[in-house]
Parts: sequence; structure tokens; C-alpha cells
Amino acid sequence: MTRRQLIAVLTLWLAALAPSPVVAQQTQTEDTGASTDSLYCEQRRLGYWFYCVKPAPKAEPQAAKPTEEVAATQQLDAITGELRELKARAILYPTPENVTAYIRFQRAQLDRASLFSDVWQRAIWQDPELDYTLERPVGALAKKLWQDARAADRDAVMARLSERYGLFYFFAQTCGACEVMSPIVRSVADRWRITVRAISTDGGPSRHFPNYKVESGQRPRMGLEPGITPALVLWDSLAKRPIPIGYGVLSADELQDRIYLLTAKEAGHDY
Repeated sequence: MTRRQLIAVLTLWLAALAPSPVVAQQTQTEDTGASTDSLYCEQRRLGYWFYCVKPAPKAEPQAAKPTEEVAATQQLDAITGELRELKARAILYPTPENVTAYIRFQRAQLDRASLFSDVWQRAIWQDPELDYTLERPVGALAKKLWQDARAADRDAVMARLSERYGLFYFFAQTCGACEVMSPIVRSVADRWRITVRAISTDGGPSRHFPNYKVESGQRPRMGLEPGITPALVLWDSLAKRPIPIGYGVLSADELQDRIYLLTAKEAGHDY
């Protein structure tokens, strides 16, 4: 091989070892601070066939930002507002589109209410603490059993009532309602042997209570409203206090119920 041929071969070999312009440009644009890229791609200049382009790191998936939870009251207010707006729009501008939009939205809310009612009922069925009908039945058969048991308890209370309580009955001769109420009071008192003190507010007699007394300040002392007859008050001889029962005409059953509740039941335990 001549000197000229040797120079040509060396020139071609050096050209082959030199990095191509494209690879050199890519190398410059990547992270040159990495030790492997700096050693093999820059210092040793291995050429275009060596993998000198640093692969881009895979982007880690970003965690989705939690959506801010909207309060249930705000959602309900939004539904109510939308319903009112659609209704107003349908009334003021009763086009088929507006009326249809209102009907559809209203139907969706009715379905929502029906679902709530159904779940409500199922929850009551499955939890006796939530079922008020166990305390106050509404079904025909259960209600009859409850009424019978309550009537028996009421009769037991009424049978012992005269041991502690008496009854003040305020009437007037000119009172038409008193003519209706007087025989009712008389029958209840006779049935349970309750002592009745009839007080005439106008001085007139009563054929149902011949041993009446004329009022002499009893009404205000018992906390009764002035001038309203008939009026009934229980007198607790043990506690020495009056217990107003009510005014006007009461049936015998209602009169006994009130006496029973006021003497044997605490407020909030029979409703």
C-alpha cells in the first residue's frame, strides 16, 4: 500500500469515528450532565451507531385532584331553585319546550321523593326504635288492640280517682252549652263516684246539681278564664292544687280521657 492510499484509508476511518451532525445536535439538546452520556458520547466519541440519546423519563401520572364535595343542603337548594325557575319560565312563557322541561324536571324530583319515601319506610320496618306505630298503631287490628288496652288502663285510673280528686263544675243558668254539659258531668261523676261541687256563676239553679253553690271568687283562685262556662276543674286533695280540665261542651269519653291524661300520664308520653 502506497503512502497516498494509507492516508486515504486513515481519513475514511477517522470520518467514520466522528459523530454525525444530527447525533451531535441531539446530544447537545439532552441532559449532558449524566455521566454515561458524557463518557461514551462526548469523551470517547463512539459515533452515530452508539445509543447516545438519553431516553426521556416517563412522566409519572399526576394524582387527580379531589373534587370539592358540595354540601347536601346546597344541592337541595340548587334543585329547588331550578324547579322554581323552570316553573316560572313555563308559566310566563308557556311554550311547549318550557312546559315540557318543567314537567320532566318535576317528574325527576317526584321519583327522587318516592325513592326517599320507600327507603324511609323500609328503615322503619327494620328498626323497631324508629317505628312509632308500635306505640300508637294505625292499622285497624293493631289500633283496636291498643284502644282496648288504653281504655282498660283509663278505667283503672278512673276507678281510683275519687280517693284523691274532686271535681268543680262552673255553670250558668243562662248558658245553653251548660244544659248539654251538665248531664254529661253528672253521668261521669256517678259512674266513678266522684264528688262534684257545682258552682253557679250567675246565681241560677241547675236541675242536675240541686246542691249548687253561688260563685264567690273560686274561679280566679283556680286560674280559670273569667266569664266562660261551662268550665271544669279537678281538685287534687293531696297536693292542694287545682287542675283545669277545659271549657265548653265535652263528650263523656273526652272528659274521661282528659282526666286520665292529666292525672296519670306525663306530658310527652301519650301522643
